[in-house]
Amino acid sequence: MRNLVKYCGSGVFAALLWALTSVAVQAGTGVAVVVSPQQAATLRSNQKAIIIDVREESEWQEQHIPGALHIPLGQLANRLGELDAYKHKPIIMQCRSGKRSAAAQASLKAAGFTEVYNMEGGLMAWQAQGLATE
Repeated sequence: MRNLVKYCGSGVFAALLWALTSVAVQAGTGVAVVVSPQQAATLRSNQKAIIIDVREESEWQEQHIPGALHIPLGQLANRLGELDAYKHKPIIMQCRSGKRSAAAQASLKAAGFTEVYNMEGGLMAWQAQGLATE
């Protein structure tokens, strides 16, 4: 038992765990790619990426990114067909803070979408960068 505690505390265990986690993620649906709000804005203007807002209706009505599509996270699985045209195009998932959009990103990757990003910090970070909302 003492050797196990010593091994776990040595940093080797942490490195091994990180390596195993990385391989598991890459073997599954791919590495989760996170972009900043500024990178999202650039992808949108340069590569015609679409932004999908996965927040609830009341949040959307309060404020949203101009031109973003609104598909609440709870409806995403039933509305994937609406996104077929974007299966191999850049898609940026966005919510309030980045948590729900990370789940949405994983769902799209699992459904075969190839270029899906999660916007780090969500709408809060977008606003903090001074980017437009309506």
